[in-house]
Amino acid sequence: MMRWWQRSFLAGMMLSVLGCGGQSGKVDLDRYMGEVRAKPTGKIESLPEFKPYEAFAYRAAGMRSPFEPPVILKSGNQQINSNVKPDRAREKGFLEQFDIESISLVGSISNEDGLWGLVRSSEGVHRVKEGDYLGRNHGRIDYIDEQELRVIEIIPAGNDLWIERPRSLILGGQ
Repeated sequence: MMRWWQRSFLAGMMLSVLGCGGQSGKVDLDRYMGEVRAKPTGKIESLPEFKPYEAFAYRAAGMRSPFEPPVILKSGNQQINSNVKPDRAREKGFLEQFDIESISLVGSISNEDGLWGLVRSSEGVHRVKEGDYLGRNHGRIDYIDEQELRVIEIIPAGNDLWIERPRSLILGGQ
């Protein structure tokens, strides 16, 4: 014999099974899908055509930097000498890729080979000696001591004219 709670449980189960059976829950869904299908379909625009990348070749490397003051030609100290020209056939050194303003003298060392200057660039500290080149203006080191490093730069002064400009790097400064 069934008890009252078993009967009520069985009646609830039968009602839930009957509730799942009909199409009444899908009518609104079918109507919405019909409306969506009746709307006109859109077009997806094609992707824009991209132009291929064209590399830019910088050809003003040998010219004066626009951030440096212009060269003022003076009588006596700096003179235009037609014999002064940079050696374009010479292989460039590592420190010639940096502006001389970004290089600083941080010390010196000496051994049996002579006195060496220690200069710092953005790539670290480097050892240099007289005759080495640094900076973008064909700067050649012509003097080193414990406190100073002197460089002679060859800078353009017009159409195929060049002048020598002395620069100094002082220990602890520019």
